[in-house]
Amino acid sequence: MNSWAESWTPARMRRVAVVAPRPALREVLVRVAEAGCVELDRGVDDGDEAPGPAARRLRSLGAAPVRPLLSPTPPDLDALRAQGRADLLAGEEQLERYQRAAVPHGAVAALAGWCPAADVERLGARLADAGGAVVPLRAPGGVDPPTRLSEAGRVRRSMVPLVRTYGTVPYTDIDPTLPAGVAYVVMFGMMFGDAGHGLLLLLGALLIRSGRLRRWPALRPAWPFLAAAGGTSVLAGVAYGEFFGPTGVLPVLWLDPLDEPMRLLGSAVAFGAVLLAASYAAGIVNRWREGGPARALYAASGVAGAAVFLGLALLACGVLLRAPVLAGGGAVVGVAGLALAGTGLFATSGGGAAGALQTGIQLFDVVVRIGSNTISFARLAAFGLTHAALGSIVWQGTTALAGAGPVAFAAAVLVFVLGNALTFALEALVAGVQALRLEFYELFSRVFDAEGRPFRPWHVPTQSRTEVTP
Repeated sequence: MNSWAESWTPARMRRVAVVAPRPALREVLVRVAEAGCVELDRGVDDGDEAPGPAARRLRSLGAAPVRPLLSPTPPDLDALRAQGRADLLAGEEQLERYQRAAVPHGAVAALAGWCPAADVERLGARLADAGGAVVPLRAPGGVDPPTRLSEAGRVRRSMVPLVRTYGTVPYTDIDPTLPAGVAYVVMFGMMFGDAGHGLLLLLGALLIRSGRLRRWPALRPAWPFLAAAGGTSVLAGVAYGEFFGPTGVLPVLWLDPLDEPMRLLGSAVAFGAVLLAASYAAGIVNRWREGGPARALYAASGVAGAAVFLGLALLACGVLLRAPVLAGGGAVVGVAGLALAGTGLFATSGGGAAGALQTGIQLFDVVVRIGSNTISFARLAAFGLTHAALGSIVWQGTTALAGAGPVAFAAAVLVFVLGNALTFALEALVAGVQALRLEFYELFSRVFDAEGRPFRPWHVPTQSRTEVTP
């Protein structure tokens, strides 16, 4: 049960104090920096105090910013300056700041900070050899811990940047990394629906995984995400009967986008409605975790908003199906949702006539946004249709030239290759951007109602003892 909960929430944080005998404070802090799992309260960028000895020597070098490094034993700062070791001086500068920030108490000194609960015991054992200790503290009231999303597993790790690009998940919220990643690649596949193009994207992901693209090492962790996008594109292409366009290599298993655009449009909007319902469910959970049942009930991204959404969906289905009972039930549910949302909005508006006017405007915005956000998913069909149209144009040009002689056949091959290359590049960019837009504006706007702060542990590697400057 705990492992399941941990996979759907940010890493659990503990408020801790790093305690060390004053003579051993430097060695303990070096081990903390090397472990890289503690965010100490005192930031390394604070400039409210005079620079220390290492900072003065580092500035005298006038060197460009370098990756800091720490010596396991106290180094000769003058020797480091003479040797131009800006990396070690930068590490000592950070160490000086934390040493000054440590609170002395008798024979010991301590610094408070945040550490993932899973790392507390390991860190304590690491510091014990130097005489240090990690003491759990009570979390301060009104202060949320920093957020660290789990990156266990290659698939999850490849999808974390999708959430981080939007913002930092609040510590109390659920971690939407996996469902958000799945939703993104499915939406991408619907717009990039061509089995041939999907296979190219899949092969590109495998090439990145192999490590042969040494110029872009930062892309390697993203290969599972790219492979998933390629896989959904292949599946959509098989459903559409598209393989580098309507070449006839694959039969149409579901629908031809160019022949049945309205069916594709309806499917896209229905799929969008399912995603919106899921985002409301996540929003309800998050509002409950953030502020309890009252916040979950009255928030526009909680039960109240979900009721308005459900009511409008039932009302639309009732009208389309000519079912008055269904439409009436939808109207009742929608009005109840508006009443709940209005109660919550009015309570936060300050009351009075101005508050009532503000609440009315916000309720109107809630209804309009639900309608516009649902219709916005029509772009899944629109760009899928565009992809199919471009593929059809390329294929028609290819077949028109192929039977007009050897020279025309060579031109047909050129048209096919260049046309598909252009379609692949253009549609991959468009589908990627549009899927991101739908993820951020339509889905994440309901899942998140606030922003947390990222976990930034102090991490500076330690120089090998065999390389320590005397």
